[in-house]
Parts: sequence; structure tokens; C-alpha cells
Amino acid sequence: MITLSSLTYYPIKACRGFDVAESQVERMGLADDRRMMVVTLEGKFLTQREHPRLALVIPALKNDSVTLAAPDFDSIRFAIQKSGMPTLVDIWKSTGVHAIDQGEETAQWFSDWLGVSVCLVHVADGFKRKLNPDYTLSAEDHTGFADGYPILIIAEESLQDLNSRLVSPLPMNRFRPNIVVKGCAPFAEDSWKRIRIGDVEMALVKPCPRCVVTTIDKETLEQNKEPLKTLSKYRNQKGGAMFGMNVIPLNEGKIKVGMSVEILE
Repeated sequence: MITLSSLTYYPIKACRGFDVAESQVERMGLADDRRMMVVTLEGKFLTQREHPRLALVIPALKNDSVTLAAPDFDSIRFAIQKSGMPTLVDIWKSTGVHAIDQGEETAQWFSDWLGVSVCLVHVADGFKRKLNPDYTLSAEDHTGFADGYPILIIAEESLQDLNSRLVSPLPMNRFRPNIVVKGCAPFAEDSWKRIRIGDVEMALVKPCPRCVVTTIDKETLEQNKEPLKTLSKYRNQKGGAMFGMNVIPLNEGKIKVGMSVEILE
């Protein structure tokens, strides 16, 4: 039986995530997942590619407030602002995305941590960032500040297969999935088109091409050629080395760790 083995939130794009026992799935993705991101003063999004130190930032959510922590650094807490006068930000090919600035204190905290002037924003209430039309299933398909799709899913067995080919095995956090499942063959998720977990149906629309962010150790920030070197030998397709599947929720509802995963198509 295939089951949901872990759920991970990444409240702030490119920062560290944390596991949860259950989650409300929204059309935009898991509730509170990748709704915030760090941007330059000109509104351009930042990732671990430019600033690996983002991987060390630990956000914690509680009652619409966020606590930010980092190694040997003073923590701060702030209330999430989701509405008000929007600022326009850019993420990949999406320009003019409506976002809400999270204030001077959070901007200063991230600026001090990264050593460059930045600010933190939250996707504006009601704004829908559209997906690649080549893969959308309805006009309602949208995401927040994820790279391109609301959810990423990976099977534990797929990571085990990859690790069997590596000199040093890697943890799942290198790949930053939201949903991890177990009980299937390695890379079985590649062939799934639709699944159901609880009452929530999801469409797996395309493989996820992996980038250099996967080569950064999330604890030490050291970087080498793996896993891209090995993935490119046996998981290469047009667009890059693939690992994990991009997912679009088809409806909303609650999912919990331990639930069965039904393959519909």
C-alpha cells in the first residue's frame, strides 16, 4: 500500500522547511507554503543560488505570526501582512506579481543576515499567479511563490534508488518536496497522472528538472557536483535531470501523514 509518509512546509521560498502531521491543501498548494519570499529592493526574487545562507534561516509559524531564527543570530517575530497596498515583484517569467511588504524589521533582519539590502514579501490576498499554460488543467490553476507549480511530490524509494548510486547518500531535504510517499517502486510517481489522498485529488503534470540548489548541503552550505552528476546519467530528459513530479491540486481538503495514496490514473 502506498502511503503519505511526510508533509513539509516551506513558508518562505528558499528558506528551511519544517514537517507537519497534517495540512490543508488549497488550490495554491499546501496552506502557508511558499507564500513569502525574499526580494531585492527592485523586487527581484532571491534563492539559494545567489544566497546559500537562506538555507540556514528557520521560519516557524504560529497564529498568523512568523518567528525567524538563524545560527548565532538574534531571532525576531512578526505578524504576517496579507493585504494592503501591493508592491510588484518578479519571480522567473512572472512579472508584476502583487505582494505585500512585511515591514522594515524583517527587511533589516534578512539584510543583516545576507549582507545585502533586501525585503520580505507575502503574496497579496486574492492574487493568483498563473501556471505554464502548457500544463494547466483549468483556468483556476495557480500558485504562490513556488518555482512553477503548487506542490512537489517524491517517493522515498526514488531517493533510495538515487542514494544507491552515490558515494555519500543525501537527505530528502536536498530536493525540497512538499509531499513524500512510500510503498511503491522507485520513480513510480513518474507514471502517475492523478492521485487521491483523503478527499483531495491531485494531477501530476510534469517531471521536475533539478538545479544547482540540490548540490548545496543545507547544514554546512558546502557544494559539490552531486546529485546532478549522477542524475544526469540516468534521469536526463529534455529540460534537465528530473527528480520528483510537479503537482496541481484539483480540489481542496485536509491530508494527513499515514493516509493511503490512491492512484486514479
